[in-house]
Amino acid sequence: MSEHRDYDLIVIGAGSGGVRLARMSAQQGARVAVVESRYLGGTCVNVGCVPKKLFVYGAHVREELEDARGYGWSVPTADVSFDWPTLVANKNTEIERLNGIYGRLLENAGVTVIEGTASLRDAHTVVVGDKSYTADHITVATGSWPVVPDIPGKNFLLTSNEMFYLPQLPRHAVVWGGGYIAVEFAGILAGLGVETTLLYRGDLFLRGFDGDIRRFTEQEMRKKGVDLRFNVTINSIEQADSQYRVDLSDGSQLDTGLVMAATGRRALVDGLGLETLGVGLNGSGHIEVNDHFQTAVPSIYALGDVIGTPQLTPVAIGQAMVLSRRLFGDGEGEMDYGAIPTAVFCQPNIGTVGLTEEEARKAGHRLRVYRSEFRPMKYTLSGRDERCLMKLVVDDGSDVVLGAHMVGPDAGEIIQGLGVAIKAGATKAQFDATVGIHPTSAEEFVTMREPAAD
Repeated sequence: MSEHRDYDLIVIGAGSGGVRLARMSAQQGARVAVVESRYLGGTCVNVGCVPKKLFVYGAHVREELEDARGYGWSVPTADVSFDWPTLVANKNTEIERLNGIYGRLLENAGVTVIEGTASLRDAHTVVVGDKSYTADHITVATGSWPVVPDIPGKNFLLTSNEMFYLPQLPRHAVVWGGGYIAVEFAGILAGLGVETTLLYRGDLFLRGFDGDIRRFTEQEMRKKGVDLRFNVTINSIEQADSQYRVDLSDGSQLDTGLVMAATGRRALVDGLGLETLGVGLNGSGHIEVNDHFQTAVPSIYALGDVIGTPQLTPVAIGQAMVLSRRLFGDGEGEMDYGAIPTAVFCQPNIGTVGLTEEEARKAGHRLRVYRSEFRPMKYTLSGRDERCLMKLVVDDGSDVVLGAHMVGPDAGEIIQGLGVAIKAGATKAQFDATVGIHPTSAEEFVTMREPAAD
């Protein structure tokens, strides 16, 4: 460590990864500063995971009220009303509380927080406004930003950033995209009573997920009234009074009160000056790093969404802990990207870990596939037409469970536990030998005995 520099480490970006790196490094005795131009906590806390999950909870209340009648509760659903500004205001209060927690965590760890937009002057100097700060190591953890397609009328498009602060809900909304953000927001809007149309250019949304999961989710979303339209995209948008007229690639038109683009995210590296210093970007615009998060400039590192690894908060946090250990700890540690559990908070939820059936077959595994579809017990009295799907992908030779996938209530909660088992290399025999918790949906994962027919 160089005493003539201001800090041992400067982190650009106070998202989940940046904050964890700053805290862990400071706790190991390093002099650390973090630079943030927007808000503490990054995308996840402010315009991502946390507020989205709160909105999902809010959107599901209507179904809970409807289901209550099957359990003897007299709920006058016809008189029930929903106030969007109240939900947004309560969400804002919670996010402000979390911002404060992040600030106190950094302060208590001895990290200096510098507010403003950063750029790099050289391999050891960060410029913020009219001030310069030097450090032995610099880490870029600036995350990603929504992509807005370049079409006529693109100025009318909203992204996930703006969706969290809408002043009011429209009667009808169009969601454009086929990834997890698109299906989550389509479910939120539909659950809150908005007539919702989801448009996707491909044959089926959620590319990269297990095929059975994708097809089953499509069926369940249609049951909930979401208008799903595939093999179609938006050509242009124009304003028509207080509405928007959306021209589609199939020649049809939609009149709507809101158009949301959930068409991808890009690494947020604009204005940093990375390429001038020799830090490479790959074809997708992400920062190129080695296995230890080091760029082509030895003193500059990067982690999180900005390097193109899975865009998940726990991944960025894991990377931060590895990098902190390597820079200021024992110099050891590697990031393991295998069998990362993932949840999609559409309605019903998706939980998945390990290989999909398609990935396993492509890798050359000879498989046994176990699949179970049923109505969750909760809906037997309410009469709700919602079903659950569970699936295990097993290597036939070794009996190792390669992947577990689920669509249904609390899928993320259930898959988290299975993630431990799959990470540990559990076999199907060990699943079968595990006593199930009865009566739960989760027990189905340890009671599936007959492989599904090909």
